[in-house]
Amino acid sequence: MKLYYSKILLFSLILNILVPSSYAHNKNKQYISARTPTITSRMLSECDINTSIYDDDTEMKFVKENFDRQTSQRFEEYNERLLENKQKCKEKCDKEIQKIILKDKLEKELMDKFATLQTDIQNDAIPTCVCEKSLADKTEKFCLNCGVQLGGGVLQASGLLGGIGAVAVNAWKDAALEAAIDFATEAGAAAGVAAGEAAGKAVVIKSLKYFRVDVFFPKIFNSIGNAIPYYDAKTIGAAIAEKHAQNCALVSTNEGAMCYPFEVNLGIREAITFTQTGPPAKYAIPDTVSEIVEGAEQAAKAAAKAAEKGVTAAIKAKETRLLEAGFNSSISSINASIIAIVVIILIMVIIYLILRYRRKKRMKKKHQYIKLLEE
Repeated sequence: MKLYYSKILLFSLILNILVPSSYAHNKNKQYISARTPTITSRMLSECDINTSIYDDDTEMKFVKENFDRQTSQRFEEYNERLLENKQKCKEKCDKEIQKIILKDKLEKELMDKFATLQTDIQNDAIPTCVCEKSLADKTEKFCLNCGVQLGGGVLQASGLLGGIGAVAVNAWKDAALEAAIDFATEAGAAAGVAAGEAAGKAVVIKSLKYFRVDVFFPKIFNSIGNAIPYYDAKTIGAAIAEKHAQNCALVSTNEGAMCYPFEVNLGIREAITFTQTGPPAKYAIPDTVSEIVEGAEQAAKAAAKAAEKGVTAAIKAKETRLLEAGFNSSISSINASIIAIVVIILIMVIIYLILRYRRKKRMKKKHQYIKLLEE
């Protein structure tokens, strides 16, 4: 404010010097004045600068007051900003100083209290914020999150698999037993047919040997059971009767004399006189062969039934033993699988407990450091 006053005073002083000199220079010069009314003006040259004529002027007072007010306001705003900036700088410096003092104090307290903690704690054991986790931390988190759930799920799955396996094995056993019974029945029937065939043939051969057919009619005898079925009584009787008629028609021949024992066995002639006492040979031979074949068929049926029963029982017993062995093996495999699953679950539970203990220990250590830092 003083600066502006000095400028105003300097300006008035210059005007005070210039105006009198100009007046002294121009006072003797003549001017032609126009006939115009004289206008009163407020020129500096007409005023006395030494007197305070502006003090009573209302306009000048208003200008001065306005100027003083604006200048004072600007100075006040400047001072306020200056004080505010000083306060901010002071607060910032105080905070930095407090941080430095607190840091030094904490470092000193930590170094003093390190000895009171566990002796196995190293300087690098202080927990820090690590953005990238290690593989061990990831594995631990995975096991902690899903260890128990996975164990329960595996237990349920193992029980379900065991039940399904037992049901499947039992169903397989029943189906296998049914198939074995069918196979044994078929095999017994086939064995019965073969045994009946052999038994019937044996009875017919034995009976024909008694009548010495193998001696008198060897071709017919050898063809029975091969070319001629043993149960074809009509064909066998007709062939023997025809051959007997050819060989034994002439009693005077040697072959005719050899036919007497055959006819005696058939009951056609007597054993001493060789006189004919029975029906003719063409009727007696077919009747005798029919009786032989009928007996052979009964023997064949009995032998076939016995053989079928025995073979069926034997095959059933054998297949049952094999199925029982396979069933026991399957059950053993299922039990082994369940035991393996249970062992895996136990291992996982043990790992889970170990990781949980390690985590609790680490969290306890971390809480100790946090409590120490808060103190």
